[in-house]
Amino acid sequence: MNKHPHLLATCSLAAAMALATVSTQAVADKARWTMTTTWPDSLALIEADRRWVDTVHRIAGDDIEIEFRAGGTLMPPGEVFDATETGSIEAAGETGVYWAGRSPAFALLGTTASLFNAVDYLNWIQHWGGYELYQEVYNQFNIHYLPYAILNNETGFIGRTKIETLADFEGKRLRLGGRDQGRILEQLGGSQVTLAGGEIYQAIERGVVDGAEFSSPGVDYQAGFAEVANYWSTPGWHQSATVLGVMINKDAWDALSEETQEKLELAAQANLAWSISHFEQSATEGTLNFQKAGVEISQLSEDELARIQEITNEVYLRGACEDPTYAKVLHSMLSYMDHYANWRDLSAPYNMSRTMDNLPSLEEIEACL
Repeated sequence: MNKHPHLLATCSLAAAMALATVSTQAVADKARWTMTTTWPDSLALIEADRRWVDTVHRIAGDDIEIEFRAGGTLMPPGEVFDATETGSIEAAGETGVYWAGRSPAFALLGTTASLFNAVDYLNWIQHWGGYELYQEVYNQFNIHYLPYAILNNETGFIGRTKIETLADFEGKRLRLGGRDQGRILEQLGGSQVTLAGGEIYQAIERGVVDGAEFSSPGVDYQAGFAEVANYWSTPGWHQSATVLGVMINKDAWDALSEETQEKLELAAQANLAWSISHFEQSATEGTLNFQKAGVEISQLSEDELARIQEITNEVYLRGACEDPTYAKVLHSMLSYMDHYANWRDLSAPYNMSRTMDNLPSLEEIEACL
C-alpha cells in the first residue's frame, strides 16, 4: 500500500505540467513561414514549388510549417524578390532570370543560352561549385537560395508567324525572357518583348507579338498556347536549360536549427532529381499534343545553330567584361565544361552532357575577371 498518495499525485501533476510545457515550447518554436512564387496556378511550373513544400512538410513538419500561396495572390510576381529580401515574406519560388537587373549574374544562375543542358546544371550545382555561387550571389541581397528544379531546353518560339530560318527573325517582335537572350535576338534582327507568363496567351492571340517562348512543351501546352499558335520553331537555343528554386530570407534561414536546414536542403535535392524526369516526360506529352493540335514544327539547321553559338559566345564575353560577378559565374560554368570534357568526350555518344568544341574562350573570360 502506498503510504503517501498525496506525494504520488504531486509527482504525477508535476510530470504532466512538465510535459505540457515541453509540448507548448515545441509549438512555439515551430517556424511558420509564408511562401509565394512567380508562377500562377495556371502555369505548370508551380508544381515544382508545391512538391518542395509538400516534401518539407513530410520530413520537417514538426519543425516548420509553410503557408504556400500561388503567384499573384499575395503580390505581383515581380515583387517577390524585394519581399523576400526585406523579410515581408520568408520564401518565394522563382528563376534567377527575372533578377538580372539586380545583378547580371542572376541571368546565368537561372538559365543559359546555348550552353548548359539539365544534367550540366545538376553536375555543376552538386559537385563543381555551382551551389556555393548561388549562395554568394543571393546572399548579397539577404537571401539564402535552394535550387530545386531543373528543366531541359525550352520549346522554342510559338506563334502565328512562321520562323524557319535565321533570316525569319528579322523584324520580329518576340516575347523573350533574359538579358543575354535579348542581346542575341537583337543581333538576329528581332526585338525583345518582356511579358509575364500569364500574359503570353493573349499577346499571341491578339498579335501583340509575332511569337513567344516561355517554358518546355508540356508547360506551354498546358498554358493553352496550342489554341492560339500555328507555328513552332525549335530547338529552344535561347534557354538550353533552366533552374528553378526557392529564395529564403537570410534571417529566417539563420533562425532555423542546423538539422532543419539540412532537411530543407534534402527536400531540394530530392526535387532536383524528380524535376528533370518529370518535366521531360511532360515535354514529350506536350510535343505530341502540339502535333495533334496541328501546330507546324520547324527546326533550325546545324549551320544556323552554329551561327547562334558564335553570337552567344560574343554576348557572353561582353557580359563578362561588364560585370565581375557575371564573369566569375560564367568562368565557373565554362571551367566545368572544360574539366568534364576529359571524361565526357570519351564516353560519347553515351555521355550525359553536351559535347562541344565551340565554347566561349576561357582565356578571354579570365581577362575580364
